[in-house]
Amino acid sequence: MLRTLKCPEVWRPCFYMYMSLALSVDIQEGMFYWYTDPSAGPSFSEGFIGFIFAIGSVGSLVGVILYQNILRDHSFRSVLCSSQLLLSLSGMLDLILVLRLNLKLGIPDYYFAVIDEGVAKMINRIKWMPLLVLSSKLCPAGIEGTFFALLMSIDNIGVLSASWIGGLLLHLLRITRTEFKNLWAAILIRNVMRLLPLALLFLVPRSDPNSNILPADLLNEYDGAEARRIENVELTSLTVDKNPSTDASLQECKTQEHLDVGQDDDEASLLANRG
Repeated sequence: MLRTLKCPEVWRPCFYMYMSLALSVDIQEGMFYWYTDPSAGPSFSEGFIGFIFAIGSVGSLVGVILYQNILRDHSFRSVLCSSQLLLSLSGMLDLILVLRLNLKLGIPDYYFAVIDEGVAKMINRIKWMPLLVLSSKLCPAGIEGTFFALLMSIDNIGVLSASWIGGLLLHLLRITRTEFKNLWAAILIRNVMRLLPLALLFLVPRSDPNSNILPADLLNEYDGAEARRIENVELTSLTVDKNPSTDASLQECKTQEHLDVGQDDDEASLLANRG
């Protein structure tokens, strides 16, 4: 596993995955309090916020379907580049909502919030899918499960880092449960930071999901080890365990058979003499 991580074909995509997730700053807590605030926000109820998150889940499902049917054969770089750009642009919907520009356009808050959540989750899922496929392509044969778990741990650390950075950003801008004066600035900074992973796209291989990413020496080493393991397998012959009681029973049957034959011969001779 350590030797695999040292390969540039492996650690470079791993570093990109971490940075891509860590730089997608999470300020959802600030948005949640703004949603429920009666003065500065739209004063959504808890039930309607749950409905918004449900629509976000539907958007994630749509993103998976789009990737499976349209984007799965495209190269990793092209899909990640496009999804990262769209993710940054979709974040501007939050800015429009917070600045209440949607009301000037004649779109109610609840409609705009539902559309915003659905689009954001769909694009986020389209960005997440190639990272999952790339992670599966980086796993060497023989330790697939362990190595994939390691890659998912790296991704989870990236998500936690995004949450920590988002919390720090909200703290620096003095955004609290009741103070949302600088929330627009936090959204703008988040959207700009989502563009930063584009500078690291050179770390991602140019290949598509149908190509091999691991170096040939790792693949050949595993094939050779597997061949040697097969050659060392010894075939053992099956032996029949002879039971003494079984042998004795067979011997008694043979003796009884000889006695019956001898008795038949004596009866035949007696009848011949009488005749």
